[in-house]
Amino acid sequence: MLPICKVAFMPCTDTGRQIPACVARVIATALVLVTTAAQALDLPSQQRTPGGVALIQIPGAQEKPVVTFDEKPVAVLRTGPSWTAMVGIPLLTPAGPQTLDITHDGTTSQIAFDVSGKDYPEQHLTITNKRKVNPNEEDMKRIRKDRTSIANAKRYRHPSILSTSFDMPVEGIKSSSYGSRRFFNKQPRRPHGGMDIAAVSGTPIVAPGDAYVIETGDYFFSGKCIFLAHGEGLQTFYAHLSSIDVKPGELVTRGQKIGEVGATGRVTGAHLHWSVGLNQTWVDPTLFLREQ
Repeated sequence: MLPICKVAFMPCTDTGRQIPACVARVIATALVLVTTAAQALDLPSQQRTPGGVALIQIPGAQEKPVVTFDEKPVAVLRTGPSWTAMVGIPLLTPAGPQTLDITHDGTTSQIAFDVSGKDYPEQHLTITNKRKVNPNEEDMKRIRKDRTSIANAKRYRHPSILSTSFDMPVEGIKSSSYGSRRFFNKQPRRPHGGMDIAAVSGTPIVAPGDAYVIETGDYFFSGKCIFLAHGEGLQTFYAHLSSIDVKPGELVTRGQKIGEVGATGRVTGAHLHWSVGLNQTWVDPTLFLREQ
C-alpha cells in the first residue's frame, strides 16, 4: 500500500532529515501544479442533498482553519480573501440540519447548514456469476481484505489541492447514474456510489484532473481499479478496468492515460465505474464536471 506515497507525500517535520532527490523533484512538480490550481480554482456545483456537496464560507479566519464533518476532515480551500469548506454529504444523510466543527486559533465553533431530501431511482440488474451476489466463505476472506485496502485508500489526504474540477475520464454512454438504489438478482444492495460509463473494452481512460496515484488493486467486486488523490481529501476512483497504466505514488496530469475500460469484477458488461470522493464519502461526480 502506497510504497512511494508514504515517503513522498508526507510532509517532513524533522529538520535534520535529508529529503531524497526523487522526493524533491516530486515536491517541485507539485508546487507548480498547486500554483496553477490556485490561479484557476474552479469549485464544484453546490447541491446540499444526500450525495451532494456543500460549499460553506468560514468567517473571520485569517489562517487556514481545521474543519470536520461527522468527525472526518473536510477540504478547506482559499477563495479570495476567505476560506471555503468543500463538504461531501454522505448518501445516507437524513434531510435536516447538519453541523460543521471549525477549529481556529485554539478554539472550536460550529456552523450549521441544512440538507434537503432527494429521491434516487431504483436499478435492477441481473448478475450471471452468482458468487458476485452471494459470495462463498473463501470469497468473503478476499472481500474483507479488499475492504481494508479500500478504506485505507479513502482515508489518504494529499495536503495540496491539484484540481477541483474534472473532465470526463472516458468517452462513452452514461449507463447508470449516481445514487441509484440497486438490486442484484432481486436482492437489495447499497446505493450506487458512482457514475457508470459504457464503452468498448480497451477504450482509454484518462485522468480527469491533475492527481497522485494513491493505490491500484484487483478487488472481488471492483475488479482492476485505481485511486487518485486530487488534494485535501478529494479523490477519484476507477473500477472494472482491463489494464492499469500507472503505479502508486505516480504524478499524473489532466488528460494522461491511466488505464483501459474492461469488465473485471462484478459487471453486466464492459464499462467504467467512476466515483468522486470528499471527506471519505462518495458524492455525485456530475457536480465536478467542467463544461465540455
